[in-house]
Amino acid sequence: MMFHCENEQPNAVEVNGKKMIEPLFQYGVKLISIGFLAPADSAIVWRGPMASSALRQFFTDAAWGELDYLLIDLPPGTSDIHLTLVQTVPVTGAVIVTTPQKVALADAVKGLAMFKQSKVNVPVLGVVENMAWFTPEELPDHRYYIFGQDGGKKLAEKYEVPFLGQIPLVQSVRESGDSGHPEALKEGPVSEAFRQLAENLAQQIAIRNATFEQTKRVEILT
Repeated sequence: MMFHCENEQPNAVEVNGKKMIEPLFQYGVKLISIGFLAPADSAIVWRGPMASSALRQFFTDAAWGELDYLLIDLPPGTSDIHLTLVQTVPVTGAVIVTTPQKVALADAVKGLAMFKQSKVNVPVLGVVENMAWFTPEELPDHRYYIFGQDGGKKLAEKYEVPFLGQIPLVQSVRESGDSGHPEALKEGPVSEAFRQLAENLAQQIAIRNATFEQTKRVEILT
């Protein structure tokens, strides 16, 4: 829905004699989701192994071609999906996304700690603070810290990882997501926040690649 392609389905293409899923292409981004492969009004009720199998298929059975970056949007916390990811591919790094309040930060800390474990050892590229403050459309210069102030920034400082940016809670972001025309492609302070976040992340990836060896896949995790 946020990419304005909720009614589309990926095609099947043949690559080296094998049938592959062709990701959709929108706004310069290739994307694949289980949402494309199931009816919109149906719930997908899966146990962990089934969801993990689907994630692996998105790596092995999708014709991604050449990519600059491959972003995997994971659920919060630490689950089978996270373990499957680090066992399937060498992950360049993890981005921790949180809102400022203590309840959300508790989950973010668990995710951050998991990637830092010696058995996993995936570099944490930084922290993003979403819904950092509320700004009403009629008062663009006002900031109301509904969920607390600088929770994500303080988390990054405590664990000595980069702070990538703050995204405000504003009506235009919700409207853009619902209409499928991303706020990041528009002009204004909110789109600039998204662009700055993306630039900061790209910079951290470049630093990580210049500083550390390629991450190794996790063979066994007990």
